[in-house]
Amino acid sequence: MRHVSAACFIVLAYLTGMRPGEVMALEHGCCPDPAEGGRHLIYGRVFKGVHDQDGNHYSAGQVREVPWVAIPPVVTAIRVLEHLAPEGGLLFDASVHTIPRGRVSTGRVFGYEAMRHRIEDFAIWASQLAVRLGRGHEVVPDDPHGAIGVARFRRSLAWHIARRPGGLVALAIQYGHMRTAMSAGYAARGRGGIHELLDIETARATADTLTTLHDDLAAGAGISGPAARRAIHAAAQAPTFAGSIRTHRQARDILGNPALTVYDNPRSFLMCVYNRDRALCHRLDVGDAPRLDRCRPSCANVAHTDHHADQLLQHAQTLEKQAASETVPGPLADRLSQRAGQLRALADRHVHDRINAQEPTA
Repeated sequence: MRHVSAACFIVLAYLTGMRPGEVMALEHGCCPDPAEGGRHLIYGRVFKGVHDQDGNHYSAGQVREVPWVAIPPVVTAIRVLEHLAPEGGLLFDASVHTIPRGRVSTGRVFGYEAMRHRIEDFAIWASQLAVRLGRGHEVVPDDPHGAIGVARFRRSLAWHIARRPGGLVALAIQYGHMRTAMSAGYAARGRGGIHELLDIETARATADTLTTLHDDLAAGAGISGPAARRAIHAAAQAPTFAGSIRTHRQARDILGNPALTVYDNPRSFLMCVYNRDRALCHRLDVGDAPRLDRCRPSCANVAHTDHHADQLLQHAQTLEKQAASETVPGPLADRLSQRAGQLRALADRHVHDRINAQEPTA
């Protein structure tokens, strides 16, 4: 029971963007089945910034005007909790999740401290189970920042959405769906909370990209591509904001500055210096941010650094080794060799066209 409640809390806190108190306050029936083709929505209470008519904080909260969007793993976690909780009661009712337990709702949840201990115990149990089953790669590593607690899941979600657009396929799809679901499922008046965290993390990712580029260019690294000079101009502004993004207002200032819209895309071995009018990733849709899963080498927003050129050569070499294997069918080997040749051509073009920050950028 302890591990089930901890696992459900982790899924809800990590894949919805709710605050811990909002997760703990969810009630049986909060996520009804939608009409055919519709989204699952979670109806719950919000507590931050809720005051009574005298200006005092209202501890009971109020029903959130804009529901949260629920993706399948979240719905599964809620359904599990609904099997345990009494109808009309809280999903994390203390009487249900405490041993010995009853089926009568007490109307209260167990505290943050109890959940924190359950999360730590769950991580230990999951690691021991992984070792026992011979799956050492699934052991939960020690966290260098200490106990996980209950408040770090929202920030982790925002970090991954903002910084892993081209990571592992499963993660890229999952986090992409989360960003799409949040953007499409929340009305304008509901953009606070997780959206502010997303903006802050996206702005910090942009600042880190520009700071790294600034340092590399200062050390004599080269850059090429149709957007190379725009990237140099953007990197020149990096020292003015690096490490200073703490508020949503600061994040919006950076994200709203068209001269700073630089996104690293290691999966495609390039950097996007985004300009909406020049972007090839938006030919079939409308958007205000680049689609990094649709990057094309011929786009006018592309720039390559020396690091990207090295990665192109390394990946080409990997593909060539695969193509040379006797276990690879001939047609597939031909495609791998062709792709390797394209990557080597991009790397050679970078060497030929590269410029650096010391050269005139006018």
